[in-house]
Amino acid sequence: MSRHLVRISLLTTVIALALVLSAVSCFAQLPPAQIYIISVDGTVELGLSQYVLRGLKQAQQDRAAVLLEINTFGGRVDAATEIRDYILRMETPVIAFVRERAISAGALIAIAAPHIAMAPGSTIGAAEPRPLDPKTVSFMRAEFAATAQRHNRDANIAAAMVDADIVIDGLVGPGKLLTLTAQDALKVGYADLLTNYRSDILAHYEIDHLPVVEIERNWAERLAGFVTEPTVSQILLILGFLGIIVELLSPGLGLPGVIGVLAMGLFFGGRILAGLAGMEVVVLFVLGIIMLIAEIFVIPGFGIVGVLGLISILASIFLSFDNFTAALTSLAITLVVTIAIIILLWKRFTKSKAWSRFVLLTREEKSMGYQGVRDYSELVGKTGITVSTLRPAGIVKIGDQRYDVVSDGDFIANDTMVKVVHVEGNRIVVTEVN
Repeated sequence: MSRHLVRISLLTTVIALALVLSAVSCFAQLPPAQIYIISVDGTVELGLSQYVLRGLKQAQQDRAAVLLEINTFGGRVDAATEIRDYILRMETPVIAFVRERAISAGALIAIAAPHIAMAPGSTIGAAEPRPLDPKTVSFMRAEFAATAQRHNRDANIAAAMVDADIVIDGLVGPGKLLTLTAQDALKVGYADLLTNYRSDILAHYEIDHLPVVEIERNWAERLAGFVTEPTVSQILLILGFLGIIVELLSPGLGLPGVIGVLAMGLFFGGRILAGLAGMEVVVLFVLGIIMLIAEIFVIPGFGIVGVLGLISILASIFLSFDNFTAALTSLAITLVVTIAIIILLWKRFTKSKAWSRFVLLTREEKSMGYQGVRDYSELVGKTGITVSTLRPAGIVKIGDQRYDVVSDGDFIANDTMVKVVHVEGNRIVVTEVN
């Protein structure tokens, strides 16, 4: 009897598991309810990746198919890899539509999609990595090949987009990276159809009856994308350093300090929005500035507080980048440019009219008729005759010279013998000789 109950229990468990798995399978295979259009346009940077990932996550949550409209020359590998990884995990259909080009990082995003459509005249490929060293080439070649294999595409073709040493007859020769035209991509299975129109793509995949929703970039993603662009980021860092250094050297000016703080705020703010850094970098930077101010204006000399302040500022900069090499390069450029600008500004400032407001430029030289204060110390101890009454100032004749003198406080009549007892600058003090 007990064995019979055990068998019934096991059978019930198996049936329940089968029903659960069936429900899960049915849910996974449910058709999409709508179509989300996500634009991969311009440089692939961190702001763009945040926008694309937000759209993909929303599509996954809302059970929506995704049409990625791509037109890019590439950009950051880390941003493209993040997008690629999420596309491969998507449970809803993803279609890549190459409108003009999917070059470099854009090619990786395109081949990550299960379906690819291309406009006539568009291109895909040419993913030369940076830096161009064997380690990076090997990694990116494997990344492209593995991505292609996930959707049963020729892995060798994907690898040839990265490695110029790969030769494919009829497509690419030695020493050249592979770039496929739309026609070539269709022939080798890297495109399902060629069309200029979104409606043709939706009809081809039988989803043209679904409502279409355009996913737009929000202000934070646009700001993060702009300020984390390498050139803009470098300019912000230079402006930040330059403004703060000028303000520390010339306290009270105000404007350089404001510009410096705004530039550093945009620099750190963009990186926080893009997910590259957290609030700890801002805390470190502000702490470093406070310690430098304390060292300059409160604590005499340059000691441990100033050194800790510099270390804190440098640490905040390094933590704001995703790798040590990029941080070191950017910081070196910032320091060189900042020092050069300060030297140039100093030279121009010292020759400007504004310089005369801070520094007395007038010179009184002998060649211009100016003379310094005469030294009368040799008169001490000498005697002379008053030629005017000293009340207490008057005139005394010593030898053949007449001098303006003062008495030591007494009234001295004219034609009285006096003696020089003290000299202070051009002040000659005499006393009456008894």
